[in-house]
Formats: sequence, structure tokens, C-alpha cells
Amino acid sequence: MNFIKTPVKGMRDCLPADMLLRQKVMGMIRETYGKYGFSEIETPAMEHIENLTSKQGGENEKLIFKIQKRGEELEKALQQDGELCDSGLRYDLTVPLARYYANNADKLPMPFKALQIGSVWRADRPQKGRFRQFTQCDIDILGENSIMAEIELIAATTAALSRIFEQIGIRKFTVHVSDRHILRGMAHYAGFAEEDYGDVFIILDKYDKIGLEGIRSELTEKGYDPEAVERYVSLFAQANDGRSCKPFCEKLLDGHLDAKYAEDLDTVLNCARAMISEDVDVVFDPTLVRGMGYYTGTIFECTLDGYGFAIAGGGRYDQMIGKFSGVDVSACGFSIGFERIITILTDHLNELKTEQGRKQAFLVEKGADGEKLTEVFRKAQELRAEGITVTVQTRRKNAKMQKEKLAEEGYTEITEVFNR
Repeated sequence: MNFIKTPVKGMRDCLPADMLLRQKVMGMIRETYGKYGFSEIETPAMEHIENLTSKQGGENEKLIFKIQKRGEELEKALQQDGELCDSGLRYDLTVPLARYYANNADKLPMPFKALQIGSVWRADRPQKGRFRQFTQCDIDILGENSIMAEIELIAATTAALSRIFEQIGIRKFTVHVSDRHILRGMAHYAGFAEEDYGDVFIILDKYDKIGLEGIRSELTEKGYDPEAVERYVSLFAQANDGRSCKPFCEKLLDGHLDAKYAEDLDTVLNCARAMISEDVDVVFDPTLVRGMGYYTGTIFECTLDGYGFAIAGGGRYDQMIGKFSGVDVSACGFSIGFERIITILTDHLNELKTEQGRKQAFLVEKGADGEKLTEVFRKAQELRAEGITVTVQTRRKNAKMQKEKLAEEGYTEITEVFNR
């Protein structure tokens, strides 16, 4: 059997320069979120298949990498024509967090502010910025049922993104905010049946790609009442600049939406704007849907001009933990699209500042005696104790190329050591 040297499709090798950038970004994320009081946790890469297929993950449940039973359990399942799978690789960090909290609630503070950074896996179609194995960075607040959670999450996430993008001179990006209650109120106002809301939202989610006319066309082609379609589309015609949610919702307040949701959302928008950089836009966006089935209230998403994908997203999911523990716990989270951030930074490599600290290399002549090696390694240890990165290597025949490679890795001081 031939050895295959390329990674599995949709996955990739990370070179040292890649890891340097990734670790730098992770460090900024950890440090920023730490200042907001988030504590880092870790959950297993594998989850029970029952949890992953609990109808909490939306379309992602179709993309699970399933793991087969092993040993006697597998033989038994084969003999009895039973289920061959008992677990799977996690497709996000939210479902594992719900299980984690249900299992450890008595050991955790209330509210609990969690930070997770880890790999997830989806059997998706690979493309630029989209992989089958990728890293997610999530912050979640569990046990806080007020809008203070939303305000804190938006402030912390925008602070992290601003710090990252500052490295390449980008200061402007947009946070889009809405609420699932408003989405349902809009569909109810238009006259759609409740069982059709899901299909209507799926079509609305294409707004960025097909526009308002495309929304009208698709809803009509699906056979929905033309009058309902027109009432629905007419709502978006009165969308303002996103500074306030309540004017947009005025038509919905008469039996279609509780005024509290519009008032709360405006409070979230105003408080978030007061806490974050004036370069960051925070807007009410009635076209925002977020595809995950577990969202119950506020939803948010971050976009950057010039890129056709969201760079962060999240929302409130108050009913998920109760499905594991039997006790409802308020929950709200925001996830940074780590791989997409890396893609953007890679597009601006020439502008990226990668401070690596002082790095020194010793190139030792081949055949150096023990006394010379002792001297070099002692010196290397002294420099490391001072916080300097040091590598000791055998001096190669093509020393010029060797030194060029070291310079590319950031070694600014290169000392050649000869046995004389």
C-alpha cells in the first residue's frame, strides 16, 4: 500500500509560520476574553451520538463524522443488525458545552462565563475559509437571563476582533443584531402559518445573495399566498439605518410581537455602542436569521466589508441545557470564526506585525569536540534564561542557504562556531 503524504480532503497541515500566526491570534483572544471574566474550559473531541443528533444542531447534524462501535460492541451490533455508531466528532462547541454544564453545574459559579478554543469537524464541502476540521473560539454566559449577557458578549467579541484586525490596519466592521421573536412576529404579521416559519426563514437567510426581489420570487414559487408574500416583503422596505429596532417593529406590536423584545433589543444596541470603538457599527438587521435551530431570542453576526462570509456569530439558546439536565438554564454565546480570521490575516501578510522577540542561532561545525559543545550549550541555556529563543544546529555545507532559512524564521543573530 502506498503512503499518502497529502492530508485528508478538507483538512490541512500547519507549517511553523502558520502556527506562529495561529498562536498569536489565540493569545490575543485568550487575553482579551480573560479581562472580561471568561474562564477557559475544555470538552472532549468526541460526543455521544445521541447528543449530536438531538435536533439542536440544525443542518450541522447532516455533517457529522460518525464513529463506529468497537470490539465486542461492534460484533454484537453486526450480529443483531443494530446501530453501528455510538459517538461522533463534535461539529461545534455549543452542544458539548450544554452537556458539560449539565454534568458539572454544581462545581461551577452562577452565572458561568465560559471560553472554549478547540477543533470541530464537519463533513462539509471544502472551499476558501471553510475546512472539514477547523478551530472555533466560543464565549458563552450561562445562568444570566437578562440582556446583560448579550451586551457583555458583544463588547467582549468586538474588543477581541478590533485587537486582531488592528494588526493589519482594519478598524471598521459591523455587528448585526436581531431577535428570533421579531422574525416570528414578522412571519405572523404577514399571515404565514406557523409550520411554514422555518421555510420562510431559510429563504430570508439568502437575502445577502438574492436581495428582496429574490426573496419575493422564491416565496411566490414555493406557492405561498401572494398577499402574505407582499405583506412580508413590504416590512423590509421600511427598514431604516439600523440605529433603532422599535420603529421597524411598530406594525408588529399589535398582536404579533411583545413590545418588550423591541425595547430590549434597542437597549442592547445602545449599551453596546457605548462600550465599544466608534469605528465598529452595531446595527439592527431584520434580515438576520442564523441557521441553528437552538436559538430562542437575540441573535448576532459580525461582517467585514469585502468578504462574503460572517466572521463571528451567535445568540441566545435558553432551552438547550434543559434538554440534557431537565432544568432550564439561560444561555447566550458568541463564536469567532477563527479560520476565517486567519484567512483574512493571511490575505494581508505584508501588513501583519509578527513580533517574535529576540531569536539567536548557533551553527556548530561538524565534528566539534565535547569541550566546544559544552561551551555552546551552556551559552544557549544562559540566553534562554534571559528570555531569548535559541537554536543550536550543525553547520551545513551550504551554510549560506541555512542562514537564509533561519533568517526567514526570525533568527536575527546567527553565530558560527568552529572547532579551533
